[in-house]
Amino acid sequence: MKATNEFISRKISRLTLTASALVGLSMPLQAGIGVKEGEKIAFLGDSITQAGARPNGYVRLVIRGMESSGVKTSAIPAGISGHKSNQMLARLEPHVLSKKPNWMTLSCGVNDVWHGKRGVSLADYKVNITKIVDRCQSAGVKVMILTSTMIGEDKDNANNKKLATYNDFLKELAKEKKCLLADLNADMQAAIAASADKKGGKLLTSDGVHMNPDGNKMMATGVLKAFGLSAEELKKAQAAW
Repeated sequence: MKATNEFISRKISRLTLTASALVGLSMPLQAGIGVKEGEKIAFLGDSITQAGARPNGYVRLVIRGMESSGVKTSAIPAGISGHKSNQMLARLEPHVLSKKPNWMTLSCGVNDVWHGKRGVSLADYKVNITKIVDRCQSAGVKVMILTSTMIGEDKDNANNKKLATYNDFLKELAKEKKCLLADLNADMQAAIAASADKKGGKLLTSDGVHMNPDGNKMMATGVLKAFGLSAEELKKAQAAW
């Protein structure tokens, strides 16, 4: 009887360990909100991010959304209109790293494509973006990569087809460098597809590119979700807006 009890005990222990292992495998890589109280978030980007630093822009909505979940953070706005990946790389140190942020969101790609011949090729873009991420991580700054939002609210136009290759690279880089990823391009496409009224190509933008109030909310929601806010916390954040 004693031997039987010991055998059963060993079987239960093995089953418990196996169950624990399976639970561990099913858990998300990031549980809960990734940003801690008092941390600073830099927002590197172009005109979309520059405008995002206005009172109801996505930068401010992210900060307010965090606060609605009890996490007070501060923003370091670093968006400049017209900037591409080469210019963001050149000003990374003075505009971001010198300010000692804990996190940086990177929104870059629209102008690299939209500017055509004055833009940045995919090959050069890959080099620039990789250097930005590497320098941030070397400085101890955690990075969230944002896929570039659409160039015109028509996913099949020439610019958006080209932009898709840049966004594909961003998603691959996020995996390689273990960065958080907010797939805002996918979120934007989904919102447009779900709307019966496309509002003449201005559902989420004022001109097809720059965000209107709903576009800023869409971007902020995507960033907060990538930072780890739950569905309930996202609703609380949206109510606070």
